[in-house]
Amino acid sequence: MKGFLRVGIATVATLLPFATFAAETAPNDILSKFIAKIVELILTPILGLLFALALMYFVWGVTVFIAQADNPEERKKGERKMLWGIIGFFIMVSVIGILTAVTGTFGVSLPR
Repeated sequence: MKGFLRVGIATVATLLPFATFAAETAPNDILSKFIAKIVELILTPILGLLFALALMYFVWGVTVFIAQADNPEERKKGERKMLWGIIGFFIMVSVIGILTAVTGTFGVSLPR
């Protein structure tokens, strides 16, 4: 049994580089260009707009929180706006991570 395990581990260790290099083959060029255009022309501007909206919502929450410091109810509203702004940032960063993984699968890089 130990011999079988050693042979199995040696086989996997030997063949692993081939699997890694096989993943680096060029994908379909037309599909890659299509996905690159969709990301560049549609998704990137939408993500930029959503980042700007999340930032404005967060800043609005900070403004309400500071301006209404003596009113506990308004202060709570400011806290909620700041929290949802941060959640929006988190969602956008997650979407960028998912997009990077998906586009990397097709050999396309996200514009910076």
